[in-house]
Amino acid sequence: MVSNQGVHGPTGSEKLEKVVIRFAGDSGDGMQLTGDRFTHEAAAFGNDLATQPNFPAEIRAPQGTLPGVSSFQIQIADYDILTAGDQPDVLVAMNPAALKANIDDLARGATVIVNTDEFTKRTLAKVGYERDPLTDDSLGDFVVHRVPMTSLTLAATEPAGVGKKDGQRAKNMFALGLLSWMYGRPLGGTEAFMREKFAATPEIGEANVLAFRAGWNYGETTETFATTYEVAPAALPPGTYRQITGNTALAYGVIAAGQLSGLPVFLGTYPITPASDILHELSKHKNFGVTTFQAEDEIAGIGAALGASLGGALGVTSTSGPGLALKSETIGLAVMTELPLVIIDVQRGGPSTGLPTKTEQADLLQALYGRNGESPVAVVAPRSPADCFAAAVEAARIALTYRTPVLLLSDGAIANGSEPWSIPRVSDLEPIDPAFEPPVDEDAAAGPPFQPYARDPETLARPLARPGTGGRAHRIGGLEKADGSGNISYDPANHELMVRLRQAKIDGIAVPDLEVDDPDGTAELLLIGWGSSYGPIGEACRRARRRGVPVAHAHLRHLNPLPANTGEVLRRYRRVVAPEMNGGQLALLLRGKYLVDVQPWTKVAGTAFSAQELVGVIDAALDGSIGELEQNKAFDARARATYRTTGGYR
Repeated sequence: MVSNQGVHGPTGSEKLEKVVIRFAGDSGDGMQLTGDRFTHEAAAFGNDLATQPNFPAEIRAPQGTLPGVSSFQIQIADYDILTAGDQPDVLVAMNPAALKANIDDLARGATVIVNTDEFTKRTLAKVGYERDPLTDDSLGDFVVHRVPMTSLTLAATEPAGVGKKDGQRAKNMFALGLLSWMYGRPLGGTEAFMREKFAATPEIGEANVLAFRAGWNYGETTETFATTYEVAPAALPPGTYRQITGNTALAYGVIAAGQLSGLPVFLGTYPITPASDILHELSKHKNFGVTTFQAEDEIAGIGAALGASLGGALGVTSTSGPGLALKSETIGLAVMTELPLVIIDVQRGGPSTGLPTKTEQADLLQALYGRNGESPVAVVAPRSPADCFAAAVEAARIALTYRTPVLLLSDGAIANGSEPWSIPRVSDLEPIDPAFEPPVDEDAAAGPPFQPYARDPETLARPLARPGTGGRAHRIGGLEKADGSGNISYDPANHELMVRLRQAKIDGIAVPDLEVDDPDGTAELLLIGWGSSYGPIGEACRRARRRGVPVAHAHLRHLNPLPANTGEVLRRYRRVVAPEMNGGQLALLLRGKYLVDVQPWTKVAGTAFSAQELVGVIDAALDGSIGELEQNKAFDARARATYRTTGGYR
C-alpha cells in the first residue's frame, strides 16, 4: 500500500499518520452502512476523520452497472484534517462495476481488494470489460488482493440458518471485518450495532456478526495480508466529540435555536434529495417541541412554515435548488411581511432535476436574487458538516432578531459528509430573544394604535405580535405596507421608502469581520471561498506553504450581508482567486461590489474540489496563467460540441 508516512513497528504493524479508504459496490451492497460503521469506530477510537459518500442518482439502477455504483470514502488521521482525501490508498471493490468506476481515482501503488466471486463473464461484459482485469496486467500498478468474499460469507453465515440471499447480503460485513482487522478497529461496537439493528430478526443480525468475524479472521489467518496498520488518535482540542453529518448537525442546530429562543419549532417541508434527512432527523424530536409537517409540495411546505412564524413559532423549511425555485413567491411574501423564516437549501447539481445525488454550489445568485422585485434576504453558508450546527443557530438568530427570511446554503458534500463535532456546552450558547410584543393593558387601550411597521432604531426590525395579542391587531399580507401603520399603500414615495428600509435592514445585520489565514503575512495571493470549498482550499494552502509558497485563505460564512471588511481584505492582495463549484458566482459578486479583479476558478462536475487540484490553481495564479486555464474550459466545451456535431465525436 502507498504510505507517505510508513514506519514499521516491532510486531509487523505499520504506523501511519493517515489513510484514505473507499468502499465501492452496487447500490444494494450496503457500502454506505459499511463506511458508516467504519466511521463510527474511527470516531470512537479518537481519529480525526472526514467522509464523503457518493450515491447513484437512479433509485433502482440495474444491478452491476456503472450507474448503480455506490461508494463511501473516509480519511482517518492522527492530526487535524480538512477533507476526505484526494486519492484512496485502499479501494474495496465488490464487483467489476465498482472497480471500473473507481480505479482511475487511485494513485500508483494503492491497495485494491476485490470480491472475486462477482467477476464473471456476465458481470464483466455488463460494464464493458473485454478481459478480466484480475488476470491481465491492467492492474499492475496496484497491490491487488483477490478475496472470494461472497462464498466465504455464505460459509460463515450458514450456522445462523439464513437463506442464501440473506447470507450473500452480509458480504459487506465481511469486507468491514477485513478492513477492521487491517486497521486495528475493535469488534464489539459493530457487533452490538448489528444485533440491535436486526433485533426483530435476530437470525439476520447473527448472520451479519458471523460475516463480520469471518472477515476479521480472514485477515488474521491468511498469508495474503501480512501487515496491519495503525493510525493513532488525533490530538484534538479538549471536549466531548461525536461523529456527525451535515444534515444531522443542521437538524440539531434548529432544535437548539428553538430551545435558545423558547419557541416551538415547526418544519414545513417536502422530501427532496439531498435535504430529506433533515426532515427525518427532526421528526424524531417531538420532545423538544418540534413539529414536522410533510406537505404535498414545496409551496405548501413553506406556506405552512411561514404561517407558523406568524403564529409565534420558529418557522423552518428545507429543500434543494429545484424546490427553492418553487418557494420563491412565499419567500417574497416573508420579505414583505417581515416575518422570521429559516430556509435551508441543500444544493445539488442543476438545472431542473439535474444531478440529485451530486454536489454543487450554484444556488448563490438564486438565493440572493431569485425573487420578483427587490426582495433582500440574509444568506448564511456553513463550511463543513460540524459547522452546520452553529450556522443553523446563527440563521435562526438573524431571522428572529431582524424579522427576515434567512437562506442557509448547505450542499450535498456537506450534507452527506461527516466529521468529528465538539458538542458545545449549553451554557456557552447565547439565548435568542424573539421579543414579541406584550398585550396592551386596559389602561393603555385608549393610547395610539399599534404600529406594526415601526422600526427598532438599531436593527430596523419591525415589532412582532402574535395573532390574538390584546391591543396588537394589525394588517398582514403581500401588498405594500405603509410605513409605520402597515396599512396597504400604493404611494410611490412610500414604496421607495419601504424598499430602501428593507434593504437597509439586511445591510445592517451585524456579522463578524472576515478572518484571513495568512500565517506569515507575506502572501501576495488570496484564495477566497464559501461553503464546502473550505476543506479543499484550506488543505491546498497547507500543502503550498509546506513547499515554501505563501498563500492566504479567507472563507465567507455570511454572504448577505458580506462582512464589513471584505473589500479591505480583497484589496490587500495582488491576486485574488475564488474557487467555486459553479460558473463563478461569488467572483461575479465580489468584482461587482468591490471593483477588485477576483479571478474565478470554477468546477461544475458534480464532485468536490480535490486539494491537489487547487494546489495547481495556486501555482497557475502565481505564474499568471490561471485566466487562460479558466477560459480553456469554455473553449474545450465549444470544441467538443463542434466536433460532435460534425460527426467526429464518439
